Amino acid sequence: MRHGKKFNHLGRKKGHRRALLSNLAANLIEHKRINTTLAKAKALRVYVEPLVTKAKADTTHSRRVVFSYLQNKEAVKELFGPIKEKVGDRPGGYTRVIRIGFRQGDAAEMAMIEFVDYNTEYSVGGDAETGKPTRRRTRRGSSKKAAESAAPAVATATSDEEE
Repeated sequence: MRHGKKFNHLGRKKGHRRALLSNLAANLIEHKRINTTLAKAKALRVYVEPLVTKAKADTTHSRRVVFSYLQNKEAVKELFGPIKEKVGDRPGGYTRVIRIGFRQGDAAEMAMIEFVDYNTEYSVGGDAETGKPTRRRTRRGSSKKAAESAAPAVATATSDEEE
């Protein structure tokens, strides 16, 4: 029965699942991008994002809490060093999952999970040259075409009034 199931158990007992996610998280932090199955990538995203948020506050307590999840000193140093510097101003959404096809052997759906700020090719939310975020959302009911078509109409209306 699946009563109250809130997350993917990944076909493992609690200890095995915890060790798997800890190792995947340490590898993601070390390499900034890893390939794994889609289910593991989605579970890893839920596991890693709170750790990155915790790393923003560089205190002894937060380092110990993160170490209790990762069990890897090098990963903790990397997380509280360069990764913290890159994502310090981002309000969340530190990772991205990209589907990359199916595995040859068992046709499992594969995915690449990576830190958003470490890949400039896929950065939609910012200008590649300046690194500043750009807003792409327009107001409801208005678009570029509507604005362009409204501009000449206004210009003709004013020219009629002048004559």
